[in-house]
Amino acid sequence: MKKLKLTNNAAKFTVFLILITILLTPFVVVNAGERGVLMQFGEVQETVLNEGIHLIIPIVNTLKKISVRVQKQEISAEASSKDLQDVFTDIALNWHIIPEEANIIFQEIGDEINVVEKIINPAIEEVLKAVIARYTAEEIVTKRGEVKAVIDNTLSTRLHNYHILVDDISLVHVNFSYKFSEAVEAKQIAEQEAKRADFIALKAAKEAEAQVNLAKGEAEVNKLLLESLTEEILERRAIEKWDGKLPLIMSKDTPKLVNMSELLKLR
Repeated sequence: MKKLKLTNNAAKFTVFLILITILLTPFVVVNAGERGVLMQFGEVQETVLNEGIHLIIPIVNTLKKISVRVQKQEISAEASSKDLQDVFTDIALNWHIIPEEANIIFQEIGDEINVVEKIINPAIEEVLKAVIARYTAEEIVTKRGEVKAVIDNTLSTRLHNYHILVDDISLVHVNFSYKFSEAVEAKQIAEQEAKRADFIALKAAKEAEAQVNLAKGEAEVNKLLLESLTEEILERRAIEKWDGKLPLIMSKDTPKLVNMSELLKLR
């Protein structure tokens, strides 16, 4: 019995030593893509622990791990354009915490969930409303690249004040109210019909101009021909086409052949 009790006491003592060793272990591991916020009796320290194994003082020091990887946040927001049209936008934001300032963001804001709920989502909505209000609904479509750039710059500046870097921002969808979409479609159809009518009118004008130029050309050719046909040329052409037979002229008396030489003399 005594041996059994001693064995049980030894086992309990061994377990106790293992637990003490685990609790008082002076080593912590910061994984890849993380930073360690070191605290001393709950007070955030200036030192930010990088990836790897670190030595700390048990009980005195505690560690909070913060992810500094690029994270994606998607949000849908509604805003009004300069011409008071409703604009519905889906935005995708890629962001990450500035690694060297992980201790400050944990001290002032909290962990990643707090960062998203308290900082990023409200910032996206406010910036989007402010930027969209600068443009008309038509400009939001035709100047989409410019609108994105303004949103990107404005949001980057704002979030940087909270120790957050913007990696990329995408305007996934930009939609308008049903009535406005119908009006835009009707306008596009009207513009296409107007362009088609202009094309037909221009084509008709070109064809008429071509006909006029053709008529002018023919008149000019005829004029040149008339000016070039002298009496000598006409006589020569008549002689060239003569088949050698004298024309027969009928009179009251008897048929008479016309003397060609006398006929030319009479002229």
